[in-house]
Amino acid sequence: MCPAANIESGEMIHPQAGVLARVDAARAAASIVDGGKSSSQAISAVLYGQGLSVRDQGMVKEMALGVVRWYWTLEDIANRMLKASMRKKDRIIFFLILVGLYQLKFMRIPPHAVVNATVSGCEVIGKPWTKALVNGMLRNYQRRSAEIDGQAATVEARTAHPRWIHDKIRAAWPEQSETILDTNNRRPPMSLRVNLHRIARDQYLECLWAANLKAAVDVCTESGIVLEKPTAVESLPGFVDGLVSVQDIAAQLIAPRLDIHPGHRVLDACAAPGGKTAHMLEIAPGVSELVALEADPGRLEQLRSNLERLGLAATCVVADGTCTDQWWDGRLFDRILIDAPCTGSGVIRRHPDIKHHRRATDLIQLCRIQSKLLDALWPLLVSGGKLMYVTCSVFPEENESQIGDFLARHSQVEVLPVSAPVGLDRTIGRQTLNGVDGLDGFFFTLLRKRESGQ
Repeated sequence: MCPAANIESGEMIHPQAGVLARVDAARAAASIVDGGKSSSQAISAVLYGQGLSVRDQGMVKEMALGVVRWYWTLEDIANRMLKASMRKKDRIIFFLILVGLYQLKFMRIPPHAVVNATVSGCEVIGKPWTKALVNGMLRNYQRRSAEIDGQAATVEARTAHPRWIHDKIRAAWPEQSETILDTNNRRPPMSLRVNLHRIARDQYLECLWAANLKAAVDVCTESGIVLEKPTAVESLPGFVDGLVSVQDIAAQLIAPRLDIHPGHRVLDACAAPGGKTAHMLEIAPGVSELVALEADPGRLEQLRSNLERLGLAATCVVADGTCTDQWWDGRLFDRILIDAPCTGSGVIRRHPDIKHHRRATDLIQLCRIQSKLLDALWPLLVSGGKLMYVTCSVFPEENESQIGDFLARHSQVEVLPVSAPVGLDRTIGRQTLNGVDGLDGFFFTLLRKRESGQ
């Protein structure tokens, strides 16, 4: 029998919900682009206490993330239509205009409804004198959209990417760059990982269908399911009971290839939020111990919560993996997973704020951290043990080049082949790319410590 979804309703109907949703979207987008907030932080902050329906909350998220994804394109359109630059104190109105442009360009909402509700947002924001400006710009774009869109001149405006990310993707993946850039601007699919120790995948698929959630199994993984349309996790049958987790298909390729066996002692060195930690425990319940490290106490609590929901146990430690003298007890590990901090260039479609928050200089610093993690944790591996290095990046500096430099520093390292039904087989490791085979961009390589005398 399929478990019921955990859905509670306590929604209030706001008399100006459509208007408020657009204002909330503008505020959230401004917090992300100008304020440096993460998408989840910004959207949660604007929705808190508003009492909007699930539908209107979804609209806020769609419009806010849409503006963040397409910011450079929408900004270019708005700037070309503005007769003068807007004052800094009216910046929120600029974002409200971007919300209106996003609706007209990308959403299936009647144009008159878009214009009326967006213009009314000027009143809610407390700047009614800007209504004529907003109304004029949106109606102008409505009439001349094809002409205006065709005038985009810069790389940023045409691709909705900062130039440094665009150029690095073009240089690294010339044949696949169009797919990668296009995918980064699209809504991501929602993929699930079924906990096979609790329920068979086909059985869980039937539960989804019974809940009117269309989905299909992923043929590249044993536990993956892809939903036809994203949904709130509360709508997933058995989610609160640990039957299923949300995880991209590319990320589900990692744990099974670490070759974990009963009795192994395993280290997950950068564990939060815990998707790969949980997956390792699900496929290898007989491990002697899994140590999950996370430097951020708040993120470690999130990991603990996820493991508790799934009915799994790990030794959770707040620590920086590179400072081994502060947390390591001297016992070696049979398997180590380093899901290294990286630019996130492979998951931009899921986290469009990466386009705004990452800088080219960040890549240099992140490569140093990755190098330190590899050098610090390699001595903690038993002879014959295996270490999996992973990033959600498509930049070679964080991937093949990083491991190439590691091999030059360490002599007793064997690079093992990593087979998978998807992804590109590289000189060192395997790479999936944003949008290719429908996946996120991940790099993973498996290293074995040669035993003495080999």
